[in-house]
Amino acid sequence: MSKQPLLSTYKMGDLELPNRMVMAPMTRNRAENEANAPTEDLHVPYYTQRATAGLVITEGSQVSEQAMGYINTAGIHSQEQVDGWKKVTKSVHDAGGRIFIQLWHVGRMSHPDFHNGNLPVAPSAINPNAQSFTPSGFKDTVTPREMTLEDIKITISDFQNAAKNAVEAGFDGVEIHSSNGYLFHQFFNGTSNHRTDQYGGSIENRTRFFFETLDAIKQVIPQNRIGARFNPSLHNIFGMTMDKETIPTFDYIIEKLDKEYDLAYIHLSEPFNDVSGVEFAEQHIAKRYRPKYKGTLMISTGFDKNSGNKVIEDGDADLVSFAKLYISNPDLVGRFRENVATAQWDTDTFYTLGEEGYTTYEAKTRDLIPNS
Repeated sequence: MSKQPLLSTYKMGDLELPNRMVMAPMTRNRAENEANAPTEDLHVPYYTQRATAGLVITEGSQVSEQAMGYINTAGIHSQEQVDGWKKVTKSVHDAGGRIFIQLWHVGRMSHPDFHNGNLPVAPSAINPNAQSFTPSGFKDTVTPREMTLEDIKITISDFQNAAKNAVEAGFDGVEIHSSNGYLFHQFFNGTSNHRTDQYGGSIENRTRFFFETLDAIKQVIPQNRIGARFNPSLHNIFGMTMDKETIPTFDYIIEKLDKEYDLAYIHLSEPFNDVSGVEFAEQHIAKRYRPKYKGTLMISTGFDKNSGNKVIEDGDADLVSFAKLYISNPDLVGRFRENVATAQWDTDTFYTLGEEGYTTYEAKTRDLIPNS
């Protein structure tokens, strides 16, 4: 391929992206401090090293203390956290990059260890029968507490406040984490949402919480600086299973976003595992939703240079996000451009502390990697 579609420029709302390669949001557990704030010695160089991406999306950042469910994750609900993120965004911008923050609430994937012994919250009191990464290591999840209407109202406010904080911290935009078995996804799915009020039952009701949150966020940040992530065919992960309404629910969400909103993008995941034998699953997410969504469509999960270029060339997506490849290749854009082999990541250092396996991967191309 003489000209790589991934390396072409793209106008996303009012942002000019120099290429179509996105650093995907990835939990890395490096905020080892009492404030759960990003640090100058780790988070600043980590994100800045990867600033040549068309867009950087941060790790999931909890919108409140109650939203937390993994140790050492950097939040966006306190002033200390905002001040830490300010240093990250300034450095990325000084390097010529663009950066969104992912707003996160894990819902039932949390653990009482994070909440002074109190139960985590969820749409319904259903244990996902998974594991939470607690200060004492991985522990089995528990049966959560069903959210009250007041809980939902407070959580919407938490997301809105987190978006305000993101603006103060200098982010170019926010991504709502509505995916991968976390809180909004738990509301979408009929196997995790057994509510009988206005937030359960019908597809419209199960998606209401997400749209009310989106409407609150767009009061404090322009719509074209808001993205949303979805994983329609998530199955047998974090206690999520698919039923006959799962894909129609995502059809409804994405068609509504297409007709009524003007977001920066929707960020979709191809299936995380083999769903070819799953009765209600969709195996080809980009191909299904490209005709349903006229705005910017970002696709992720398992792409490399060849498949990333092809999905754009085929017209099935506008942007491609890369996760593990961006862990071990801070100069991924340069490697694709110069046809340099990519480095392999070390899974043993994905969720450990310190710089090893975080800021220690080297650049091998001409791409400027500041602060490395």
